[in-house]
Amino acid sequence: MANMPYYRSILPSPPAIEFASPQGKQIFSEALEAGTMEGFFRLISYYQTQSEHGFCGHGTLYMLFNALEADPERTHQGRCRWFVESMFHSCEPFSKLRVEGITYGKFACLAYCHGANVEAFRTRESSIDDFRRHVISCTCTENRYLVTLYYREAVKQDGSGHFSPIGGYHAGSDMVLILDVARFKYPPHWLPLTLLWKAMDTIDETTGLTRGYMIVSGLQKAPSIVYTLGCGHESWISVEKYLTEDVPRKLRSENVKDVEDLLSLVFKAAPSSIKDFINWVAEVQSHEDAYTSFTEENRKLLEEVFKQTRETELFKHVSRWLAYEIPLCNGVARSSGYNEILLQIAAMEMVSVTTITSKIHETKPNNCNGIKNQCTVEILTLLLFGLPQKTWSTAIKQEKLLLQFNSLVSTHNLPSLLQEEVNFSFAANGGTFATVAPISDDRSQCLVFVPDRHKVVYNSWEKIKAMSTELAASEGKSTSVKPVMEGIEKSLMMMSITKEKSIKTDALFKFCFLDV
Repeated sequence: MANMPYYRSILPSPPAIEFASPQGKQIFSEALEAGTMEGFFRLISYYQTQSEHGFCGHGTLYMLFNALEADPERTHQGRCRWFVESMFHSCEPFSKLRVEGITYGKFACLAYCHGANVEAFRTRESSIDDFRRHVISCTCTENRYLVTLYYREAVKQDGSGHFSPIGGYHAGSDMVLILDVARFKYPPHWLPLTLLWKAMDTIDETTGLTRGYMIVSGLQKAPSIVYTLGCGHESWISVEKYLTEDVPRKLRSENVKDVEDLLSLVFKAAPSSIKDFINWVAEVQSHEDAYTSFTEENRKLLEEVFKQTRETELFKHVSRWLAYEIPLCNGVARSSGYNEILLQIAAMEMVSVTTITSKIHETKPNNCNGIKNQCTVEILTLLLFGLPQKTWSTAIKQEKLLLQFNSLVSTHNLPSLLQEEVNFSFAANGGTFATVAPISDDRSQCLVFVPDRHKVVYNSWEKIKAMSTELAASEGKSTSVKPVMEGIEKSLMMMSITKEKSIKTDALFKFCFLDV
């Protein structure tokens, strides 16, 4: 009987007050007059029911980004560009997310990586007074929204962890309006702020961390251009496994003599899915249908990112090696160890940034005149840039080759735009870099994404520097700031700051986001 279908759940009241009830309407009227319902109207314009059981996070992101009037740079239907839940890619398949949803940290990272300004507060890093102050601040404006992750059982509701945006605040009763995206279960309702705080101040069994709230506000920047090379394609799982597990093992077992040998080892044995992955990456943000258009700014940024990639020494090595291994015109490999996958990669039809004209994105095949499709080489180059340094340092036997290749894959001397894109895109959950996102102009506060242990820490920039400097000094190191994140307790991890923007780590490389 427990699994029998039912029509909605009965909203436990008290403590909740249904929004559409006479009392709920009265509270709304008073809050509106008091000026603490300013954000309500934009949110309610995009209020929708989450499409899947585990999509409370995705449904909330949908509401926020459309309320912020963000342009996803991708079409939804026909010519219309519009955020939908499926656009918020994660490193996990949607089949899993439909059931399990996303975690606090992944929500924050998805919002940030799509261009929003995110302030994240776990309850252990905040107080109920801070929470109330932020609720009032957000509900008095139209461009800052507060999202809560709370435990349903703590408010006498059916379920576990749940994301919902706050639609308003009533000072007289100290209640907040929960715009519940699981409308098939509960309608929008008012909850006592103190009770909601207790529901947030609970431990998420998935992460072992307390829940909390976030402030998501106006987009301060365009989404990363290379970010959309994300892990939304199913082929990425096998590609990532090959690059991070198989490649180091192969390098340790083979006698690699030079860079060309190394590239042969890396790419000749690549799984067939790398072709699908590269093809998908090249088409992301290029043409989902004939009417999809890039903004002029994004077009220029993308062209500049690829231009800067082509100017690197690593790109030149990859390009020369691929040209030698795969003569596209006659289909006969010059190397006896040729792999059919390489031919497929180089010969496939892909979008070139140079063929993007007006609002139509043309797809043109290679024309057997050498490697015309530089997108392939660029993506292979970016994959190498993104892999952690230990991929090579622990596997390449020859010291001279190790020094040479480390120099080729080093990101420290890359042009600023390319460095920022590489650091940003390959950052989250196991990326080469963890992102430090400043949330104030003077960097006094930061949102820190830490790959190791899959944690997101909200802390003050000054405290991070102080802790880091102190620990570095205690270990007798005179290097630059060595940040150590508070809250990771016994598993503190040493990391080095790059331009006060990204943290170098040796975590696994993935096109994905923090699973926090």
